[in-house]
Amino acid sequence: MTDPVQLALIPPLRDLGDGFTVRRALPSRQRRMVGPFIFLDQMGPTDLAAGHGLDVRPHPHIGLSTVTYLFDGEILHRDSLGEVQPIRPGAVNWMTAGRGIVHSERSAPEIRSAGGPLYGIQSWVALPTAHEETAPSFVHHGAETLPFVQDADMQARVIAGTLFGVTSPVQTLSDMMYAEIRLAPSARLRIDAEHVERAVYIVSGAISVAGQDGVFESAQLVIFRPDEEIVLTAVGETRLMLLGGEPFAEKRYIYWNFVSSSADRIEQAKQDWRARRFADVPGESEFIPLPDEPVPTRLS
Repeated sequence: MTDPVQLALIPPLRDLGDGFTVRRALPSRQRRMVGPFIFLDQMGPTDLAAGHGLDVRPHPHIGLSTVTYLFDGEILHRDSLGEVQPIRPGAVNWMTAGRGIVHSERSAPEIRSAGGPLYGIQSWVALPTAHEETAPSFVHHGAETLPFVQDADMQARVIAGTLFGVTSPVQTLSDMMYAEIRLAPSARLRIDAEHVERAVYIVSGAISVAGQDGVFESAQLVIFRPDEEIVLTAVGETRLMLLGGEPFAEKRYIYWNFVSSSADRIEQAKQDWRARRFADVPGESEFIPLPDEPVPTRLS
């Protein structure tokens, strides 16, 4: 019998300064994408000291949608479309870069003054080739608008796609699913084979998987084999993110915040950012310079 788990990744902990840490599960050397998901970061948990805050200066994106989802705290989003939107736990900021967008992510003045927690997941969803140059857009979905399913042993908020008989209002450009799931101790979760690529990121707690030896702990990305029904069991109270979808036929290149099926398109985006040809974020004067990195990485 084939093991149902294809790969389990333990993302390294990175300190970004001021006590703010992230764990980057995607992309990694062992696995670059899961369905259309090309980037997955766990932010925190951390407590920002009074007088300090998150300050991600304006920076560009192409060829992807950014998805910000918080468990605790608040982030203020500003972008070159003029959108200003705080995001809070259970809500979703879904920003589609398309041919190009610039945004910043900061702590609002009142949050900065008082300090407080910050904890969540940031992911990027690569766009299908036909939509890579679509017009940029930003949509906010409050927690109350996202389907919430619960029973005695499980609570699930469906962020994108259809799961547990409900469909998220978030409009996506490719086949995918994404949900936050909380399981009681010993609760079982069945994941069918509807989507080709599937994975769970264990935020807290631990799981066992039927047919697989061992236990998978928190801060692991567990990737399942295609075409198999998966049954997992929570070892203690567990919170996880379920994600996946149809893989793209074309490979993707990634460089910094740029994603594309074309290496030449990424080179053009680099030149455009150096020359400041991207639109500015209203009210912002700072920006993150183009980093000195190797050539774009082709993801396979």
